[in-house]
Amino acid sequence: MTLKELGEFGLIHRIVPRSGSGRGVTLGIGDDAAAVIPTPGLETLITADMLVEGVHFDLTLTTPLELGAKSLAVNLSDIAAMGAVPRFTLLSLAIPPTFSLELLDPFLDGFTSMAQRHGVTLVGGDTCSSRAGFVISVTLMGEQRSDRIIRRSGAIPGDRIYVTGTVGDSALGLTLLRRGERNGGAIIRHLAPLPRNEAGQLLAERGMATAMIDISDGLAADLGHILTQSGRGATLFLDRLPLSQEYRDRVPALADDLFALALSGGEDYELLFTAPADRQEEIRSLSAAVGLPMTDIGEIAAASGLLFLSPDGSPYTPTSRGFDHFS
Repeated sequence: MTLKELGEFGLIHRIVPRSGSGRGVTLGIGDDAAAVIPTPGLETLITADMLVEGVHFDLTLTTPLELGAKSLAVNLSDIAAMGAVPRFTLLSLAIPPTFSLELLDPFLDGFTSMAQRHGVTLVGGDTCSSRAGFVISVTLMGEQRSDRIIRRSGAIPGDRIYVTGTVGDSALGLTLLRRGERNGGAIIRHLAPLPRNEAGQLLAERGMATAMIDISDGLAADLGHILTQSGRGATLFLDRLPLSQEYRDRVPALADDLFALALSGGEDYELLFTAPADRQEEIRSLSAAVGLPMTDIGEIAAASGLLFLSPDGSPYTPTSRGFDHFS
């Protein structure tokens, strides 16, 4: 059956059973608006992302289940970067009438599975017809105490720069997918990213991070956002970048520059944060507790500008600073 045969209201009735009734939801799908009760004493954080077929994803390279989960994961990563707890989500879809329910159902399953894993309730959204491919728009609301919200603007000179996990794997995975490969850790990292919400919340609760962002456009570009918002500069040491063994094994055969994908590839959805130098041992303990590497890769400076140092100590110039939709 296609969406044209099902109809708009048939689609809505297909989504409603997946919405549930989470804590704080007094009115879910079915009225003109949802109603939720915020947690007393907490601020609400709101983020939104769009995923457009042909720009953000290719249905010949991903499964609908993976795409559904990733659609929410990229928003969860934004909430993680603020140190907040995700709560409610809105899902809006523009879908070609010929879209098969064999694709739509697993997409919805992937989305709701990711929501359940992180305690998020689907409370509404919108649907419409599309003449130019599948378009996904997700809005996610989270909560946190005002004094625990981590912004991009708090980095100060002497802070160390940390990144969770490994970087460059998603960009490598996309490269391999386009070459016809379908298996491997890097490909999984691209198709099924894991948002670092537990780490983000703990960094906020323990007051460790002075500034934070998630890596979506590329490490270099996203560090640049922290530096711009904080009015600071930084030195980044390339020999400290956490690169997976698969990355180190595969990239030399694909590119002359080992570090390019790690710095500008994007879509790693790891957390990039700054912290005072005297919190190093606490960060090591937190890293061990959550089972997630947190690597010191550089230092914040007072003067503006971002200096990259090669393993031999010489200055390095990136070929690209990251993804830009309009460049």
